[in-house]
Amino acid sequence: MKITVLGATGNAGSRVVAEALSRGHEVTAVIRDSTNTNSLPTGVKVLTGDAGNVADVAEVSAGQDVVISAIRPASGHESDGIPTTRSLMDGLAKTGVRLLVVGGAATLRVPGTDGKTVIEDSNYLPVSARHIGRASADQFEVCLAETRVDWAYLSPAAQFTPGERTGNYRLGTDELLIDAEGISKISMEDAAVVLLDEAERPRHHRARFTAAY
Repeated sequence: MKITVLGATGNAGSRVVAEALSRGHEVTAVIRDSTNTNSLPTGVKVLTGDAGNVADVAEVSAGQDVVISAIRPASGHESDGIPTTRSLMDGLAKTGVRLLVVGGAATLRVPGTDGKTVIEDSNYLPVSARHIGRASADQFEVCLAETRVDWAYLSPAAQFTPGERTGNYRLGTDELLIDAEGISKISMEDAAVVLLDEAERPRHHRARFTAAY
Protein backbone atom coordinates (compact mmCIF):
# COMPACT_ATOMS: atom_id res chain seq x y z
CA MET A 1 0.00 0.00 0.00
CA LYS A 2 0.94 3.63 -0.42
CA ILE A 3 0.54 5.34 2.95
CA THR A 4 1.01 9.00 3.80
CA VAL A 5 1.67 9.81 7.46
CA LEU A 6 1.08 13.28 8.86
CA GLY A 7 2.84 14.02 12.13
CA ALA A 8 5.40 11.40 11.14
CA THR A 9 8.14 12.65 13.48
CA GLY A 10 5.94 12.73 16.59
CA ASN A 11 5.56 10.05 19.26
CA ALA A 12 2.57 8.31 17.70
CA GLY A 13 3.43 9.12 14.09
CA SER A 14 6.97 7.77 14.24
CA ARG A 15 5.61 4.45 15.44
CA VAL A 16 3.07 4.38 12.62
CA VAL A 17 5.89 4.94 10.16
CA ALA A 18 7.96 2.12 11.68
CA GLU A 19 5.03 -0.30 11.67
CA ALA A 20 4.11 0.51 8.08
CA LEU A 21 7.70 0.04 6.90
CA SER A 22 7.97 -3.28 8.74
CA ARG A 23 5.01 -4.52 6.71
CA GLY A 24 6.58 -3.52 3.42
CA HIS A 25 4.37 -0.54 2.64
CA GLU A 26 5.48 2.51 0.67
CA VAL A 27 5.53 5.29 3.25
CA THR A 28 5.46 9.03 2.64
CA ALA A 29 6.14 11.26 5.64
CA VAL A 30 4.82 14.81 5.47
CA ILE A 31 6.69 17.36 7.56
CA ARG A 32 6.42 21.14 7.84
CA ASP A 33 10.15 21.75 8.37
CA SER A 34 12.35 20.37 5.60
CA THR A 35 15.34 20.29 7.96
CA ASN A 36 13.57 17.98 10.44
CA THR A 37 14.31 14.65 8.75
CA ASN A 38 16.95 13.17 11.07
CA SER A 39 14.44 11.11 13.05
CA LEU A 40 12.93 9.49 9.97
CA PRO A 41 14.17 6.03 8.98
CA THR A 42 15.67 5.26 5.61
CA GLY A 43 13.20 4.10 3.03
CA VAL A 44 10.68 6.83 3.79
CA LYS A 45 9.75 9.35 1.12
CA VAL A 46 9.69 12.82 2.66
CA LEU A 47 7.48 15.66 1.47
CA THR A 48 7.14 19.14 2.90
CA GLY A 49 3.58 20.28 3.49
CA ASP A 50 1.13 21.81 5.91
CA ALA A 51 -1.90 19.78 7.00
CA GLY A 52 -3.67 23.08 7.58
CA ASN A 53 -3.38 23.94 3.88
CA VAL A 54 -6.04 22.34 1.68
CA ALA A 55 -3.89 22.44 -1.45
CA ASP A 56 -0.97 20.79 0.35
CA VAL A 57 -3.24 18.03 1.67
CA ALA A 58 -4.57 17.34 -1.81
CA GLU A 59 -1.05 17.25 -3.23
CA VAL A 60 0.48 14.88 -0.65
CA SER A 61 -2.52 12.52 -0.72
CA ALA A 62 -2.90 12.20 -4.48
CA GLY A 63 -2.33 8.62 -5.61
CA GLN A 64 -2.14 7.23 -2.07
CA ASP A 65 -4.21 4.42 -0.59
CA VAL A 66 -4.64 5.95 2.85
CA VAL A 67 -3.57 8.98 4.88
CA ILE A 68 -2.90 8.53 8.59
CA SER A 69 -2.99 11.69 10.66
CA ALA A 70 -1.06 11.48 13.92
CA ILE A 71 -0.77 15.24 14.30
CA ARG A 72 -0.56 16.61 17.84
CA PRO A 73 -0.70 20.40 18.22
CA ALA A 74 1.86 22.00 20.46
CA SER A 75 1.03 22.35 24.14
CA GLY A 76 -1.20 25.32 24.67
CA HIS A 77 -2.41 25.22 21.07
CA GLU A 78 -4.61 22.12 21.26
CA SER A 79 -7.52 23.88 19.57
CA ASP A 80 -5.41 24.21 16.40
CA GLY A 81 -6.35 20.60 15.70
CA ILE A 82 -9.91 21.58 14.83
CA PRO A 83 -9.22 23.79 11.75
CA THR A 84 -6.43 21.41 10.74
CA THR A 85 -8.89 18.51 10.69
CA ARG A 86 -11.28 20.57 8.57
CA SER A 87 -8.46 21.27 6.11
CA LEU A 88 -7.62 17.57 5.99
CA MET A 89 -11.20 16.75 5.11
CA ASP A 90 -11.37 19.45 2.44
CA GLY A 91 -8.11 18.29 0.87
CA LEU A 92 -8.97 14.61 0.93
CA ALA A 93 -12.40 15.32 -0.53
CA LYS A 94 -10.52 16.39 -3.64
CA THR A 95 -8.57 13.12 -3.95
CA GLY A 96 -10.97 10.53 -2.51
CA VAL A 97 -8.24 9.03 -0.30
CA ARG A 98 -9.22 7.37 2.96
CA LEU A 99 -8.25 9.02 6.27
CA LEU A 100 -7.36 7.45 9.61
CA VAL A 101 -7.15 9.91 12.50
CA VAL A 102 -5.33 9.33 15.77
CA GLY A 103 -7.70 11.16 18.07
CA GLY A 104 -8.46 11.24 21.77
CA ALA A 105 -10.48 9.29 24.31
CA ALA A 106 -12.39 12.24 25.80
CA THR A 107 -15.84 11.33 24.53
CA LEU A 108 -15.69 7.60 25.20
CA ARG A 109 -18.26 6.44 27.76
CA VAL A 110 -16.84 5.04 30.99
CA PRO A 111 -18.30 1.61 31.85
CA GLY A 112 -20.57 1.50 34.89
CA THR A 113 -21.02 5.27 35.21
CA ASP A 114 -24.45 5.77 33.61
CA GLY A 115 -23.00 7.40 30.55
CA LYS A 116 -20.28 9.57 32.05
CA THR A 117 -17.54 10.24 29.52
CA VAL A 118 -13.78 10.19 30.03
CA ILE A 119 -13.61 13.99 30.05
CA GLU A 120 -16.03 13.98 32.99
CA ASP A 121 -14.16 11.33 34.97
CA SER A 122 -11.00 12.44 36.75
CA ASN A 123 -10.03 8.79 37.24
CA TYR A 124 -9.13 8.73 33.56
CA LEU A 125 -8.55 12.37 32.64
CA PRO A 126 -7.25 14.80 35.25
CA VAL A 127 -9.09 18.09 35.55
CA SER A 128 -5.85 19.84 34.55
CA ALA A 129 -5.95 18.08 31.17
CA ARG A 130 -9.59 18.68 30.35
CA HIS A 131 -8.73 21.43 27.88
CA ILE A 132 -6.94 18.76 25.84
CA GLY A 133 -9.99 16.54 26.09
CA ARG A 134 -12.28 19.33 24.93
CA ALA A 135 -10.08 19.92 21.89
CA SER A 136 -10.17 16.24 20.94
CA ALA A 137 -13.95 16.21 21.44
CA ASP A 138 -14.27 19.16 19.05
CA GLN A 139 -11.99 17.42 16.56
CA PHE A 140 -14.22 14.34 16.69
CA GLU A 141 -17.26 16.52 15.99
CA VAL A 142 -15.57 17.75 12.81
CA CYS A 143 -15.16 14.14 11.73
CA LEU A 144 -18.77 13.25 12.56
CA ALA A 145 -19.98 16.07 10.34
CA GLU A 146 -17.90 14.89 7.37
CA THR A 147 -19.77 12.97 4.64
CA ARG A 148 -17.40 13.35 1.67
CA VAL A 149 -14.37 11.45 3.00
CA ASP A 150 -14.09 7.80 4.06
CA TRP A 151 -12.64 8.46 7.53
CA ALA A 152 -12.13 6.46 10.72
CA TYR A 153 -11.24 7.99 14.09
CA LEU A 154 -9.17 6.02 16.59
CA SER A 155 -9.79 6.92 20.22
CA PRO A 156 -6.88 5.25 22.00
CA ALA A 157 -7.10 3.96 25.56
CA ALA A 158 -6.94 6.49 28.40
CA GLN A 159 -3.26 5.66 28.98
CA PHE A 160 -1.58 6.15 25.62
CA THR A 161 2.20 6.23 25.96
CA PRO A 162 5.35 4.85 24.32
CA GLY A 163 6.02 1.26 25.33
CA GLU A 164 6.23 -2.24 23.91
CA ARG A 165 4.86 -3.74 20.71
CA THR A 166 2.96 -6.90 21.64
CA GLY A 167 0.61 -7.15 18.67
CA ASN A 168 -2.26 -7.77 21.08
CA TYR A 169 -5.28 -5.54 21.55
CA ARG A 170 -9.05 -5.41 21.90
CA LEU A 171 -11.33 -3.24 19.80
CA GLY A 172 -14.42 -1.33 20.81
CA THR A 173 -16.59 1.51 19.56
CA ASP A 174 -17.86 4.22 21.90
CA GLU A 175 -17.11 2.76 25.34
CA LEU A 176 -13.76 2.98 27.09
CA LEU A 177 -12.09 -0.42 27.24
CA ILE A 178 -10.78 -1.28 30.70
CA ASP A 179 -9.16 -4.37 32.17
CA ALA A 180 -10.14 -6.26 35.32
CA GLU A 181 -8.38 -3.66 37.46
CA GLY A 182 -10.13 -0.74 35.79
CA ILE A 183 -7.08 0.29 33.77
CA SER A 184 -7.43 1.52 30.21
CA LYS A 185 -4.11 1.32 28.43
CA ILE A 186 -2.37 0.73 25.11
CA SER A 187 1.15 1.49 23.95
CA MET A 188 1.78 3.75 20.98
CA GLU A 189 3.50 0.81 19.34
CA ASP A 190 0.37 -1.34 19.55
CA ALA A 191 -1.83 1.58 18.50
CA ALA A 192 0.29 1.64 15.33
CA VAL A 193 -0.49 -2.05 14.88
CA VAL A 194 -4.20 -1.22 15.24
CA LEU A 195 -3.97 1.54 12.63
CA LEU A 196 -2.07 -0.56 10.10
CA ASP A 197 -4.48 -3.46 10.58
CA GLU A 198 -7.33 -1.02 9.89
CA ALA A 199 -5.52 0.37 6.85
CA GLU A 200 -4.98 -3.10 5.40
CA ARG A 201 -8.40 -4.51 6.32
CA PRO A 202 -10.87 -1.63 6.72
CA ARG A 203 -13.62 -2.28 9.24
CA HIS A 204 -14.67 1.21 10.28
CA HIS A 205 -16.11 3.74 7.85
CA ARG A 206 -17.08 7.24 8.97
CA ALA A 207 -17.00 5.91 12.48
CA ARG A 208 -15.00 6.01 15.69
CA PHE A 209 -13.32 2.97 17.19
CA THR A 210 -11.16 2.40 20.24
CA ALA A 211 -8.43 -0.03 21.20
CA ALA A 212 -6.87 -1.18 24.47
CA TYR A 213 -5.37 -4.24 26.10
